[in-house]
Amino acid sequence: MWSKRRRVLLPECVRMRLQREQAPVLVAFLLVVAASWVYLWSGAGTMTQMGDMLMPMSSGPWTLTHAAVMLFMWVVMMMAMMLPSATPMVLFYATVSRGLRTRGQPGGSVTVFALAYGVVWAGFSVLATGLQFTLERLAVLSPMMALSSTTVAGATLLAAGIYQWTPWKQACLRHCRSPLEFVLTQWRAGTWGAFEMGLRHGAYCLGCCWMLMLLLFVGGVMSLAWIAGLALLVLLEKLAPLGGWSSRGVGLVLVAWGLATLGVLI
Repeated sequence: MWSKRRRVLLPECVRMRLQREQAPVLVAFLLVVAASWVYLWSGAGTMTQMGDMLMPMSSGPWTLTHAAVMLFMWVVMMMAMMLPSATPMVLFYATVSRGLRTRGQPGGSVTVFALAYGVVWAGFSVLATGLQFTLERLAVLSPMMALSSTTVAGATLLAAGIYQWTPWKQACLRHCRSPLEFVLTQWRAGTWGAFEMGLRHGAYCLGCCWMLMLLLFVGGVMSLAWIAGLALLVLLEKLAPLGGWSSRGVGLVLVAWGLATLGVLI
């Protein structure tokens, strides 16, 4: 609705100017996402040589260096998976902020907004690294960082499926799907305001997707196909029509998959 209204109200020259102003932000995001996927594809820093074989570094002992590498891998993976779905929000923020400045009103820094968003997912990466360490200590995680316990895997799928139907999931998803509503209700001017808004949007995004991110342990954190599949699912939830109902449909699939894994469904 907003995009149609904007096409009607804004002259063509103004729309072209806004697109030019958004271009640097879009290019920067594309470069970060591309670099993140290249890092994941190459296995840089996450693979180690053991004899004649290349093995996941996750199978090694947990030293400080190992923990730092695993944390960095999680941060890069979150950027690769979450930045594409956050791009519309960041572009809209950049447009609104620029429009305010041109009218002599305080805007905000799109760079600070994006960095604050990244801080939220970096915090999640710390927790995910700690969970990985715990699962390895409990001997329920394979060298490819996939759950080897069908009970734990089934319970994780079941919990993720149920969460898709909760009011918290749906509320966070609505915020993520509506940049206009977020800016109108959460706007804060200035650099600190941009940081606060980035944290708020990141928190909504985290509330929407954290259980889906835990499914990385089901399919394998080292599986690029699984990572790409979950990233696509997140993107469709936030950008495709009927995102709320599609997320509920995904929830039903995950519940059925979890019950089948637990042996409840045959």
